[in-house]
Amino acid sequence: MIVFPNAKINLGLNIVSKRNDGYHNLETVFFPVKKWNDVLEVIPSTENSDEFSVSGLNIDGSSDNNLCMKALTHMRQHTSIPPLKIHLHKVIPFGAGLGGGSADAAFMLKLLNEQFQKNFSSSDLEKMAATLGADCPVFIKNQAVMARGIGNEFSGISLQLKSLWLLIVAPGIHVSTAEAYGGIIPKSPSMPINEILTKPIKEWRKFLKNDFEDTVFQKHPAIAEIKENFYRNGAIYASMSGSGSAVYGLFKDKPEITWSSTYVTHLEEIS
Repeated sequence: MIVFPNAKINLGLNIVSKRNDGYHNLETVFFPVKKWNDVLEVIPSTENSDEFSVSGLNIDGSSDNNLCMKALTHMRQHTSIPPLKIHLHKVIPFGAGLGGGSADAAFMLKLLNEQFQKNFSSSDLEKMAATLGADCPVFIKNQAVMARGIGNEFSGISLQLKSLWLLIVAPGIHVSTAEAYGGIIPKSPSMPINEILTKPIKEWRKFLKNDFEDTVFQKHPAIAEIKENFYRNGAIYASMSGSGSAVYGLFKDKPEITWSSTYVTHLEEIS
């Protein structure tokens, strides 16, 4: 069975407060990027143990630490799954705020549930996904949602982005979570994200913020320059996604911008 885990972007990201458990409460909108995909294939293994292989973008670390394998291990805590041969073709840049690893894990859970007819509900799968990463659960239903808490408390949201062009640029700069949070002072936003998103998109630039940008842009001016380049070339709205380093822009017309050959880019018309 083959599935195609997709990327996501964040529309706004406010760090609202620090929790007693050391995590932060936030609010953001997760928006799936349906046409930018990894490829995950799972078939029964002829061996007595799992086999895991990767192609495409290089992934650091052992296979045991890969989120796909962690998803499999977690599923086996709830039900029996036979030995598998698993191949992941990696296309979505990792460590860029695009959720590629989280999507791989969530899609693995959904694949196992369907392939082996386990009949876990979406709610069950979301609970499993939450143990693998804060933004993993969003990829179970894989639709735009307002997220609060540590990014795992979802509510519906209506967005009108159809026919706009979405351009994402990942410069390959690693921004650690600790680095991104280093300059954050949590605060309640003056206007909630879901209220901002009811305004015309041309007004988002004034109100819709990613709290990580100030810290990350100061340390990595090249990331800030990508955002400014979007606006110079006609973006209606542009922002860093998550804690970076990928930056996206929304355009009315298909953008024609030249980028460094070291950058990974993705362009799609939102449908």
